[in-house]
Amino acid sequence: MECGQKSCASCTEAGGKKKAKEEVMACRLSRIKNKLVVMSGKGGVGKSSVACYLALSLAERGFKVGLLDVDLHGPSIPKMFGLNGPLNITSEREIVPYPYSPNLKIVSIESMLEDTDSPIIWRGPIKHGVIQQFLADCDWGDLDFLVIDSPPGTGDEPLSVSRLIPEAMAIIVTTPQEVALADVRKSITFCRKVNMQILGLVENMSGMFCPHCNEFIPIFRTGGGLRTSDAMKIDFLGELPFEPKVVEGGDRGKPILNDGEKTPFAKSIGEFTEAVLARLGTAAAKA
Repeated sequence: MECGQKSCASCTEAGGKKKAKEEVMACRLSRIKNKLVVMSGKGGVGKSSVACYLALSLAERGFKVGLLDVDLHGPSIPKMFGLNGPLNITSEREIVPYPYSPNLKIVSIESMLEDTDSPIIWRGPIKHGVIQQFLADCDWGDLDFLVIDSPPGTGDEPLSVSRLIPEAMAIIVTTPQEVALADVRKSITFCRKVNMQILGLVENMSGMFCPHCNEFIPIFRTGGGLRTSDAMKIDFLGELPFEPKVVEGGDRGKPILNDGEKTPFAKSIGEFTEAVLARLGTAAAKA
């Protein structure tokens, strides 16, 4: 379904009747060219950081990007970008994404909560309804990419995304240790069972560069991500080194790609982004 209107929620049928939520959602999603779900088999592998920096890197290349945080129990995107307060809601009950930059818009469940310290205690059907509402009610407009930060594991949220956005493609994040790789294999199997296309695997925290001598230091074992991608027959999208400034930037709400410093991490993010674009067959830069 193609929509030529600026506000899909105002699309009406004959007689002025509003369309069903499913139709409005399909209308909005038709205006988004690529939907990427960043997921992981376990927590602590830096999945949200990968989603954050992929969205930033794509936006810096001139693409129109939306970043949707559906990690309902542990949303971290607002903290990483320094976002505070609720999102704006229009008189037509549309959610207006936060305009972080001219090319990047952000929406997170945390922005809809009155008390961000209160836990969310929801069962699966409620989670599914919330994600569906985000997709139907958010006025993203026309996007080249929607990057979706999904919680770790193979539970309700990634399952809902696979059902609501069947054309979404997964980027799976791991670290080199075997305990992470064992869980990531479950994520790969999950994607195949729900018929979600896997764009590829990226290895995060593959090691670090010494800030004094710039020599590479393997923190964990190396090469686990590449070996797993070969064994599971999926594309390998690259390795991202551990960078203490990423942690500092996340705590301050100022991602380090904004400062323009050419660190090994920034270089690796660029190569990772190029690998994503190449896998999609998308031009690496906007005309």
